[in-house]
Order: sequence, then structure tokens, then C-alpha cells
Amino acid sequence: MKEDISVLIALQELDTELSGFDRKIEEKKQELIAREQTIAEKEALAEQCREKAAELEQSQRDIKANSEEAAERIKNRQGKMMQVQTSREHQALLKEIEEAKKTIKDTEEQQLQVMEQVEAEEAKAKELENLCAGEKELLAEETVKVEKSIDKLNGQRLVVQEQRDKMAQRVPSSQIKRYDKLLKKREGLAVVRVIDAVCQGCFMTIPPQKYNDICLGEQIFSCPTCQRTLYYLPETEEADA
Repeated sequence: MKEDISVLIALQELDTELSGFDRKIEEKKQELIAREQTIAEKEALAEQCREKAAELEQSQRDIKANSEEAAERIKNRQGKMMQVQTSREHQALLKEIEEAKKTIKDTEEQQLQVMEQVEAEEAKAKELENLCAGEKELLAEETVKVEKSIDKLNGQRLVVQEQRDKMAQRVPSSQIKRYDKLLKKREGLAVVRVIDAVCQGCFMTIPPQKYNDICLGEQIFSCPTCQRTLYYLPETEEADA
């Protein structure tokens, strides 16, 4: 195989390795982001519970005010009872007093129900807040580990990047420009092998004559479909590789 294509193959292997480092680093970052997002969602839910509890407490105060108003109305009507002169007036005051008593009874039940709801919302908020606090501590520990892991990967990546830069200098400028363009356009895969006349980049069949020329390895050929640079590797060389 001619040296030019061998260099391009080696360059592709290094770029694939670099892409692997980038993928691992991004995955680790995304894992942290996902955990942060989960905590943020729980914090938002806890806040909603607090707001709901505050609304219920306001409702509880309104109910209590109605009860106090009814109690005051009873006191007022009882005071008027001493001044009534007709049976009709007496019955009307008694009716108002009974209605007020019923209001007080109803509001007592309502206050109890709302108080239980407030306690439930506050308990839920507290549970979520405690959970978030624990998860934040774990996330802080995990962040330190991930940052160390990323630093290690970046160090390994730098070594490969230096190898890649040196390798790229061995490729003619016109070829390296085309290679870099293909690398970006074809999602990190610019040089691919041909197996049984099939491009391993786009998996389209290569015309017979072109396949024969690729097998000779005397020139650099591109896939007529995806334009990736193609190379042929006999099985014996593959085993030695």
C-alpha cells in the first residue's frame, strides 16, 4: 500500500481516538448536568409545595375569620334577644343564631381539613429539601471525581493530539484540507475500508473496475457516493495490523 494512504489511515485512527476522548468527556459532563437537573426539579417541586402550603394557610385564616364573625354575630343577636317585643322578631333572631352556630361548626371542620393539608404539603416540601441536600453532597463528591477523570482524559487526549498534529504534517496540504473537510462533514469518518467492494462508510457498492483499482493501492480513490477516501486491506494485512 502506498505511503500516502497509509498516512491517511493512521490519521483517521488518531482522529477516531480523539473523537472517543471527546465523547467520553462529554458523557461525563452530561451525567453531572443530568443530576443537577434532577435536583433542580426536586427543588422546584419543594417550592411548589411551600407555595401551596402558604395558600392553604391564607385559606385557613379566612375560614377562621368567618368563624369569628359568626361568633360575634351570635353574641350580637343574643344581646338583641332582650329587646325584642314580638314573637316574629324573636324567631328571626333565633334563626340567625342557629345559622351562625352552623357556620361555626362547618368552619371548624374546614379548618381541620385545611390544617391537615398544610401539614401534608409542608412535610412533602421538607422531605424533598432533605433529599436535595443529600443529593447535592453526593453530587459535589461525584463532581470532584469526574473533574479528575476529565483531567486524566484531557491529558491522554493531548498526547494523541500531538501525534495527530505530527501525522497531519506528513499529508500534502491539498489532501489534509480535503481530509479535514470530509472529517467534519462525515461525522468524524473521512477514510474507510472497502470490504467485498462495499464502502464501510456509506455501505454502497463500489463499481467493479474502481474496486479493482482500489485493491491495487497505487492511487487514492474516493467513494462515488459519500466521497470518503477508500482503502483496501487484504485479510493477511488485517491479521497483522
